[in-house]
Amino acid sequence: MKNIKFKLALIIFGFTFQAVKGQAVKVHYVDLRDNAAVERVPLKAFHSDSVGKAQERIVVHPDIRFQTINGVGGAFNEIGGEALMTLSADKREILMEGLFSEKAGAGFSFCRTAIGASDFGIDAYSYSETAEDYHMEKFSIDREKRSVIPYLQLAFKQNPNLKMFASPWSPPGWMKYSGLMDKGIDAGKKNRLIDDKKIYDAYALYFLKYVKAYAQEGVSIDRILIQNEQDLNTNYPSCNMPVEQMVTLVQQHIHPLFQKNKLKTELWAGTFRAADGAIDGVQFMSEPAHFKGFDGVGIQYTNGRFISDMKALNPQMDIMHTESDCYNGDNSMEQARKRFDEIASYINAGSENFTYWNMILNETGKSGWNWKQNSLVTIDRGNQQITYNPDYAVMFLMSTYIRPGYVRVAHFAYSNVMTLYNGKNATLFIQNNSNKIQSKECVVGEKTYKFSIPPLSLCAVELL
Repeated sequence: MKNIKFKLALIIFGFTFQAVKGQAVKVHYVDLRDNAAVERVPLKAFHSDSVGKAQERIVVHPDIRFQTINGVGGAFNEIGGEALMTLSADKREILMEGLFSEKAGAGFSFCRTAIGASDFGIDAYSYSETAEDYHMEKFSIDREKRSVIPYLQLAFKQNPNLKMFASPWSPPGWMKYSGLMDKGIDAGKKNRLIDDKKIYDAYALYFLKYVKAYAQEGVSIDRILIQNEQDLNTNYPSCNMPVEQMVTLVQQHIHPLFQKNKLKTELWAGTFRAADGAIDGVQFMSEPAHFKGFDGVGIQYTNGRFISDMKALNPQMDIMHTESDCYNGDNSMEQARKRFDEIASYINAGSENFTYWNMILNETGKSGWNWKQNSLVTIDRGNQQITYNPDYAVMFLMSTYIRPGYVRVAHFAYSNVMTLYNGKNATLFIQNNSNKIQSKECVVGEKTYKFSIPPLSLCAVELL
């Protein structure tokens, strides 16, 4: 373990150089060529003795500042937790160190978990399985003590500063017109929370008991997003929750109950999509009466134009990203090369974070409803083999160089780049999608930086 940490320190800190005819830079990258192997520590340093004529000029303005970044991370799920628990203790520690350690790994800092079953739960379940248990007398998180909570506890062991947000995919089935958490396609309009004060009060208590129960397990829930993808009816757990119902639930029930119990957990609207004709996040932001009781808005599967519209309607309301594109389980380099554009589109539009979806899946890559998705890591439960997938390399670099408290700053560039400032230096994130080394020039105030970046790579360029 010490040897691994030593090697990582060399990789990250051992390669400062004076760019030819320019200021000092550090260039670190992850290799995104089709045949590249993805290692547990995928970062590499790049140094070129000569820099050719710049193929692009980028200008960074550290004095023009936008949102503060709250972190980068991924999502916990029951299927991933079950796979993780099949590993030996040593292998679990090595894997979780790679994801969460700030010194020897990616240092994931802001992650997501589900309240009850997500689509990557083994099957549909909630913490309240007894109908009409309005006082939550039989509320229980015992099922999650088998894998989900140990998974989370291992993450907190590696990074005690980890921040968490959580959302339900569905309320308990008995709180819905359909009586079911899943099978929403068949249920149609019945795939909704029952519009009744007793149900709203019971659901608010459900959230309260969840936060308190998790706190007793050493897992602090910093934010709750009220309903995942609230416009959908799906075969996996879902609940179609119109904006007005979400507002009523929070303003008249959850928020007052949390205040009464002095809970510091924030309440965020969403998660909203902009897809299939729905722009519910924009609708939420369009009415000031919606804002009371909410600390921000969560979005996923939304392009930058809609995020800009939301910010224009309410510049003071914070926006966070909640889920990346899940893809189809191929875990290919081609898909990994698309990740940076996705990340930059959210952060450059004003999101304070980026959240990858499944951090860990088993060898099937399948959900409890039999559809495949990508993951950072695959665990073969039969032979305990750990595979680091191409997306892992991308997220490792992004998390390493995007820490909580960094600030997005303005830039001019013709290509898709991202620029952050840590209070001392700026970092430029840039991807080379060509098969050749590219030369770049970056201007920051009176300083000019000249450097090269390797072919088919995602790079973090520290402008010292």
